[in-house]
Amino acid sequence: MLKILIATMTLVPMALLLKPKTLYQTMISYTFILATMSLTLLKQDLFLKPMSNMYFNLDSISAPLLTLSYWLLPLMIIASQHMLTSEPLQRQRAFLMTIMLLQTTISLTFLASSLTLMYVMFEATLIPTLILITRWGQQAERLTAGTYFIMYTMTTSMPLLMATLFLNNTSNTPTLFFMNTQPTNQWTSLLLWLACLTAFLAKMPIYGLHLWLPKAHVEAPIAGSMVLAAILLKLGGYGMIRMMQILPTTKTDMFMPFMILSLWGAILANLTCLQQTDLKSLIAYSSISHMGLVIAAIMIQTHWAVAGAMALMIAHGFTSSMLFCLANITYERTHTRILMLTRGFHNILPMMTTWWLLANLMNIAIPPSMNFTGELLIVSSLFNWCPTTIIMLGVSMLITATYSLHMFLSTQTGKTSSNLNTNPTHTREHLLMTMHITPLVLISMKPELIL
Repeated sequence: MLKILIATMTLVPMALLLKPKTLYQTMISYTFILATMSLTLLKQDLFLKPMSNMYFNLDSISAPLLTLSYWLLPLMIIASQHMLTSEPLQRQRAFLMTIMLLQTTISLTFLASSLTLMYVMFEATLIPTLILITRWGQQAERLTAGTYFIMYTMTTSMPLLMATLFLNNTSNTPTLFFMNTQPTNQWTSLLLWLACLTAFLAKMPIYGLHLWLPKAHVEAPIAGSMVLAAILLKLGGYGMIRMMQILPTTKTDMFMPFMILSLWGAILANLTCLQQTDLKSLIAYSSISHMGLVIAAIMIQTHWAVAGAMALMIAHGFTSSMLFCLANITYERTHTRILMLTRGFHNILPMMTTWWLLANLMNIAIPPSMNFTGELLIVSSLFNWCPTTIIMLGVSMLITATYSLHMFLSTQTGKTSSNLNTNPTHTREHLLMTMHITPLVLISMKPELIL
């Protein structure tokens, strides 16, 4: 665990010291080595292993998410290569350094065993992400997007800080896994729950606190979009699962407002997807709807539901990242993200159409993919909790299928815009897609690694 962590930290100065000729080759090969090493974390025997130490710990909740973040690290560099070629060398170095810094803070968040360290690192991920959005974003609105991003996440995480300090004072240990918090007063426990959940709900984001997400996604560069959709949204889910372990046990009925909001929010976000003209914005809203299901599942607090939430988070990480890569490949060819103007790509780049189809089918959660496993577990546990939810989930899935196919048809079929001088696809791009879809297919064959 520390081997990987220290190796990630050393990549930060390495981005500044490498020779220009070998910059990308070395960084990509090193991050691939790290990704391969992180696969061993999935197969630890967690019952034989003692608590690692005071500060770091890895268990079956954090290991899959940590591996996901390391797997996407080389893919982010590969996806950004075309964008970076036009930049001066110093900025390319700064970009790689920012990504490595972000990866370090993310892995420290997943590894933290003390609540305070987890909070500090959870907040520290904001800084590199903000730098990515505001410095390498495409349009002038990126500053507004950065402001939204910071305001939403910072405002909602203040209560979390207060709750962290309170928990550290009342329990005798700072470690997440041994905290025994049983406040006598019912109001105390309710306020604790609310304080801890708001920060993570805004990060997920739940509908209503979601306005920063489409803005941040649309303005961020491709690496920023990938890391936002695939990993930073999962920090919210991870934090919620962690908090469920240590906060005083509460009846699920207390969470009724949040669960109703998340399920309705999923439907509303899906309906918003149907009227989006911007490709990146559409994919961003689809993330909100999927995270709505995850929030509802985590709040049921049963084993099935949490397993389903984990499966859907991992599967969504790969799927949404793949969709953003495809949108970026289209954007690099046409220099527009408007759906009407990117049509007819099936005639020009037929192989890309295959990747689009696969990504959209994964987004719909077609069996036997991991997305389907996650959604099935979530649907069955929600139905067990309250049969009426099946209506909302059914509507949500119907609209998901509709907008996914709409996105596929409007980008791939039809007549192309006349003045399009398109480069053929590169091996780099096909490698990128293969590296997204392979883990999804392999995990579907052995799901107990992440459940």
